[in-house]
Amino acid sequence: MRKSYFQPLLKAAALACSLAMCVSLAACSSSSSSDSKDSSKSSANQIAGVTAKGKLGEKPTISFNTPMTVSDGSYVVLQKGDGATIEDGDRVCAQGIALNVKDGTELMDTWTKNTPDCSLKVDSSTLSSTYYNQIKGAKINTTIGFGVNDSDSSGYSYILAMTFVSKSKDLEKATGEEVKDVPANLPKVTRAKNGKPSIDMNGQGSVDSLISQTLIKGTGKELTDKNTVVVKYSGWLTDGTQFDSSWTKNTTLDADLYSGGQHTVITGWQKGLIGQTVGSQVLLVIPPDEAYGDKAQGSIPANSTLVFVIDILAAY
Repeated sequence: MRKSYFQPLLKAAALACSLAMCVSLAACSSSSSSDSKDSSKSSANQIAGVTAKGKLGEKPTISFNTPMTVSDGSYVVLQKGDGATIEDGDRVCAQGIALNVKDGTELMDTWTKNTPDCSLKVDSSTLSSTYYNQIKGAKINTTIGFGVNDSDSSGYSYILAMTFVSKSKDLEKATGEEVKDVPANLPKVTRAKNGKPSIDMNGQGSVDSLISQTLIKGTGKELTDKNTVVVKYSGWLTDGTQFDSSWTKNTTLDADLYSGGQHTVITGWQKGLIGQTVGSQVLLVIPPDEAYGDKAQGSIPANSTLVFVIDILAAY
């Protein structure tokens, strides 16, 4: 199981986690009270008395007098970076340290094992205004400390110091090379100019084992069972009925390729996407026992074989 330590920044309702989970999974959660559009620009929300030393882009040494208190949505710019400017829509990778404001002890650290978190996307619809406004426009190698009160579980108050170490843009659709030797008996996929797929089932019936067929081969990173992938997808029953499509909703989906994560998906997705690459488009034909089995799921009848076309836009 793996979680993002960016969870305190999300505008959505928080998930509670114990301190042990926060330390081992680098995922600390708290409720946010900082959604005011003007809160990130208020001097009252800036944390005083916190400093950082160290080379830009390396683990900083952070100092402050203890005990102290912090409010949700408070922040302090500890180091100004020297890299590229973070823009709206960027996916940002960051290293993080969480420091208990009562005694200064370190609760969480991603630097030691070099496990930067790349789950954060600079988007005003998913980030509280304080965090969005502070991160957007910052430069790579900037370190910002955010105040968090984990009132839902451990009761700890801490400073989450994030150093932004790299950035990228998610793809908008599959961008690789068309695969030429797709078996002729599989469903036929065509695409609109924007990449939205349509399908001809081509006589596809139920299956007993998973079919994972690459349609476009991307040149990005290879997916493993430790990744979360960002995708656009459409799903159909074998009679051609479409039951879901992120293209229609103009959204993306984060999907965990491991069990027990925040973004759990069916087994057929996990097995079918491991080994694929970012930029690829993949056709999955999933038997019932690796989908929803003998239980109906919304408009999906029990014991259904499912057909998906998935564009892999990013992975973290």
